[in-house]
Amino acid sequence: MATKKKPAAPSHDLTQDPSAVKDPATWVTGEEPMTGAQESYVHTLARQAGEEERLPDEMTKAEASEKIEELQEKTGRGKKPAAGKASKK
Repeated sequence: MATKKKPAAPSHDLTQDPSAVKDPATWVTGEEPMTGAQESYVHTLARQAGEEERLPDEMTKAEASEKIEELQEKTGRGKKPAAGKASKK
């Protein structure tokens, strides 16, 4: 008996659909405590940016998301290179 394959979930490329990007302040779960993944990543980025001492002990999901974006800009992490530009190695 052959098993049926589930159809692949559609990929959501947020760079192609700007309407899919929501302001963290409008998130339904934005006031919940940050997730474990957010906590780990924000601490990694803060350490790389030399700002770990300035992080609050607790953040909401929305606050963590905004802080991650801020730290990504400072560290250059999490951003794809512009199309047509080769990355330096």
